[in-house]
Amino acid sequence: MRQIFLDTETTGLNPESGDRIVEIGCIEMVNRRLTGVDKHFYLNPERKGDAEAIAVHGLTDEFLADKPKFAEVADELFEYLAGADIVIHNAGFDVGFLNAELKRLGREPFHTIAAKVTDTLAMAREMFPGKANSLDALCRRLEVDNTHRTLHGALLDAGLLAEVYIRLTRGQDSLVIHHDDADASTPQAELARDLSVFVLPVIEASEAEAAAHEAVLADLDKACGGKTIWRAVFAAKLESETAMA
Repeated sequence: MRQIFLDTETTGLNPESGDRIVEIGCIEMVNRRLTGVDKHFYLNPERKGDAEAIAVHGLTDEFLADKPKFAEVADELFEYLAGADIVIHNAGFDVGFLNAELKRLGREPFHTIAAKVTDTLAMAREMFPGKANSLDALCRRLEVDNTHRTLHGALLDAGLLAEVYIRLTRGQDSLVIHHDDADASTPQAELARDLSVFVLPVIEASEAEAAAHEAVLADLDKACGGKTIWRAVFAAKLESETAMA
C-alpha cells in the first residue's frame, strides 16, 4: 500500500477569498515503511501573505518571490500523488486549497487524482472524543518528539504526521528501521541462510511482563471500542475447552 503524508502552508485561511499555497511537503510510505522518495516545494503565491499566517510558518513575501508558481510544479506534484492514499491532518483545509489551485489550471478536482484521502483529524476525534486533537496535541499524547517544531513547516509536519499515524493505527511504535548490513537483509540473502544452525531460547515472561502485556492488550481493546477479535476468539476457545472437560 502506497501512502503519501501531505501538508501545506498558505497565505491565509480562505482559498475562496484568494489565499494561496506557499509550501507543500509530502512523505512517502509503502507498506508502512518510509521510502525516502519525498517531495517538497516552496511556491510563489502571486500575492502578499497574511501577517498572522507568516507568523505561523515564517515564509515571507521576500523569501517566496523567486520561488516557482504552482502551475510550474503541478505536473510533477500530481504525477507523484496519483493513485496513492493521501493522508492529511484536517484534510478539508488542504484539499480545499489544492482544489482551488486545480480550478485555476482548469483541471479535475483532487479526488480524481488520489485513490483515497484519509483524514487523521477525523480518526483522532473518533479515538479521543472531547480531547484536543491538533497535530501538536497528538504528538504529546502519542509521544512523538516535536520539540524541533518552532514554526510550522509542510515537510516537517508531514513527517510528524507519519509518526502520529503509525501510533494511531498501532502497527508499530516507530518509523525508524535499522539495517546494519543492507545486503544481508535482501530476500535472496534471507533464503540463503541455513536456519537450522540457530538454537532459539524460549524465555517465559515474568509475572510483571505478563501483566504489562495484558495492560497493552486492554489499552488496544479500549482504543478500538471493545472490537478486538482475539478476545472473542479466546473466550470461545476457553468455553469450548471447558465444555469438553
